[in-house]
Amino acid sequence: MKDFLTLRILDRFKFIFTRFGIEYPRMRSILQVKLIMDQRRVPTIFNQQAKKKGTEHKESNGYLKSLWLYVIFGLFTIPFMLMGDNYIFQMSLVFGILMFLVMTSMISDFSSVLLDIRDRNILYPKPVNKRTISAAKMIHVSIYLWLLTISIIGIPLIVGLFINGFLFFLVSIFITVLLDLFIVVLTALLYLLILRYFDGEKLKDLINYVQIGLSIAIMIGYQLLARSFELIDLNIALQPEWWQIFIIPMWYGAIFELVMNNQFSSFYLILAICGIVIPIISFFIYLKLVPTFEKSLQKLSFHGKGKIKKHSQIRDKLLKLICYSKEERAFFTFAGLMMKNERDFKLKVYPSLGFSLVLPFILLINSYTTSSFAEVSQSKSYFSIYFSLIIIPTVIMMLKFSGKYKGAWIYRVAPLNNLAPVFSGTMKAFIVKLYLPLYLLLCVIFIVIFGVRIMPDLLIIFMNSIIYAIICFMIFKKSLPFSESFEAFQQSSGWIVFGLMLIVPVLGGIHFISTLINFGIFIYFLLLIVTLIILWKVAFRISWGKIS
Repeated sequence: MKDFLTLRILDRFKFIFTRFGIEYPRMRSILQVKLIMDQRRVPTIFNQQAKKKGTEHKESNGYLKSLWLYVIFGLFTIPFMLMGDNYIFQMSLVFGILMFLVMTSMISDFSSVLLDIRDRNILYPKPVNKRTISAAKMIHVSIYLWLLTISIIGIPLIVGLFINGFLFFLVSIFITVLLDLFIVVLTALLYLLILRYFDGEKLKDLINYVQIGLSIAIMIGYQLLARSFELIDLNIALQPEWWQIFIIPMWYGAIFELVMNNQFSSFYLILAICGIVIPIISFFIYLKLVPTFEKSLQKLSFHGKGKIKKHSQIRDKLLKLICYSKEERAFFTFAGLMMKNERDFKLKVYPSLGFSLVLPFILLINSYTTSSFAEVSQSKSYFSIYFSLIIIPTVIMMLKFSGKYKGAWIYRVAPLNNLAPVFSGTMKAFIVKLYLPLYLLLCVIFIVIFGVRIMPDLLIIFMNSIIYAIICFMIFKKSLPFSESFEAFQQSSGWIVFGLMLIVPVLGGIHFISTLINFGIFIYFLLLIVTLIILWKVAFRISWGKIS
């Protein structure tokens, strides 16, 4: 078998593992197999690279190939190294970016490793020390975690070494180790908490939602971090608040202030102590709970009984109102179930929906920094809700992908005279099942803030969102819903998505102009109805020959 460089480096520290009762030769063999298997795994960030048909696939680690993209992300942190000596601001942002990138990678690429039950099923019956198996899993995650971290922060730290000196470099390495340790332990403890109370299918769904929620929480946390600082006379000023103790990157910015600027105020001391003590304590807690964690993972192999839904006449009547034909109703139901139950689809699409819920409020908060609540509530800041539309192209594009794509043969044997019901039913399922609930939630909150006066505008925005979804569908390459593997996700589609996002400000601009004209929004609404009827009749006239 292939002998990896990381294993040869690990051999130099063999005595450490042996001292802790770990069977190093067996741990090394387990790691070697895991690293070989990793060559067949495509990381999430590289899912956009389509596999060329008809070419022989050469085994190579796709994760290593994806690191160059993280290097580019890391380069964006270099300007913060050059801004001066306000380390609480500079390094909080640097480590905030690092934490965001590492956490999202942990969620997308490493949760399958942390929650892998194959070790338990295959290795536990063998004469292998359980501590050895656990160590192999932790080293496996740590190898890629460090490769990821070095890719992001390596070049910026070298820049910091020349700009801020050797002490800055040493402190940065120390903090990076603490942060990585905390991220791994935090993720594992979070899953352990879930594993303690749930099992089977419900557990897998809950883990999926935790991953999605964590992605959204990271985005919100980063916004809170940026708003902890104010620009006063072209100088960055920190306004200490009690809630800032919960912003993890600020812990590490405070350590730099202590070491580099000798700022020993109680505020910086508390943050620095949290940054050092909490990761270490959490790591020892995790070590104590490793046996419990491994035992709880067995629940993932249990499948609970599916719930039998009661037949609802009200649901049937609503379905007939939404979908006119039996075929369209069938595919509406099918698409709705796929969006609800398919974990791969939810993990890739639901975070985008969550961002669409968060983005309008982030922009709304910006208004509060310069205006009072009364002024904002009387303004037209409710147009920020248009930013909830920018996720529509991504979701429309993802409707063709599925982890169960091999079942797409069902389309070929179904008694379909034309494909219009397939696409129209799926589009309606997306609008009703995914987008509409989020949009209604936004509407309720915005009506509370701005009053009932904006209800006609909210209706226009919803009409624009449907038209925008149809335009996106018409521009994208046509494929049957849920019929392609996620690994076939074309990188070139990213440019199309970006181009389609530029339509959103155009729609918002036309809407804004209509509010400046007497009865303009009512005329605009009638035009939208006519446009929607025409587009809906034209968009779904697709023959089998147009399917890719």
